[in-house]
Amino acid sequence: MSPRRRVRRTPQLLLVAFLLGALLAPPAAAVTTPRRPPGGGLPLRVATYNIHAGAGADGVFDLDRQTAELRALDADVIGLQEVDRHWGDRSAWRDLAGELAERLRMHVSFAPIYSLDPARPGGPRAEYGVAVLSRHRIVSAENHEITRLSTQDPNPVPAPAPGFGEVVVRVRGLPVHVYVTHLDYRQDPAVRIAQVADTRRIMAKDQGPRILLGDLNAEPDAPELAPLWRELADADPGSPTFPARNPVKRIDFVAVSRGGPHGGITVRRAWVPETAASDHRPVAADLLLRRRDR
Repeated sequence: MSPRRRVRRTPQLLLVAFLLGALLAPPAAAVTTPRRPPGGGLPLRVATYNIHAGAGADGVFDLDRQTAELRALDADVIGLQEVDRHWGDRSAWRDLAGELAERLRMHVSFAPIYSLDPARPGGPRAEYGVAVLSRHRIVSAENHEITRLSTQDPNPVPAPAPGFGEVVVRVRGLPVHVYVTHLDYRQDPAVRIAQVADTRRIMAKDQGPRILLGDLNAEPDAPELAPLWRELADADPGSPTFPARNPVKRIDFVAVSRGGPHGGITVRRAWVPETAASDHRPVAADLLLRRRDR
């Protein structure tokens, strides 16, 4: 076999090769979590949003509008409240948790508060509850019971009922417990007092970093929330979240474990986007996770 002819690589040929390589190379992978900052720690962006069953402050169901708002948050983990799954006409009988997860290309865990028999034989169950969307793989999920006063019972009494969602996600190998909740809306705080006690009991069983996302239906200085702040730190964006137009109350929260045996979390920044895509505004926070103290 004759030897191959040696090709002289002129500067012009090298430039052409470089430009062709740049044009044909695949695009860089999207970065879903900010780079690890100097000094260690794992960055994670989280958010909470009461989506009002897909309706905006104008009362109009518009899942496209809410999808755009959620996408703009660019969060790694999102807790959702007032989520319908085949619940009724107000949300066009759609699975809002599943649709939002598909549109945002995220994993999903749905925790129903109510799960009723299908409206039509053989149809899906009519469900309403909370959900977690996550870019990180969900390695486990649980729907805990806390005290509730049912809105489906004509004569309700406080009783344990589901709808306190918990997932474990792995952030670069670190297990992180994420909880999503929606506390009682009534002026009388009695049910919320019981719900806070239930929440603390459930969360106390877990180790490592813990994040609570939710609509607590009470402001941060409400007496019934005071026990939560013994173990959790309020991300405290300092901006009201309800109602979405001209908000006057801060009732939506990102709260994180303080440290010690449970693994601390530093809040790098938190903010409340101005939007009327729901009757609440979302809360977002950039966190820095620290591994469990040894």
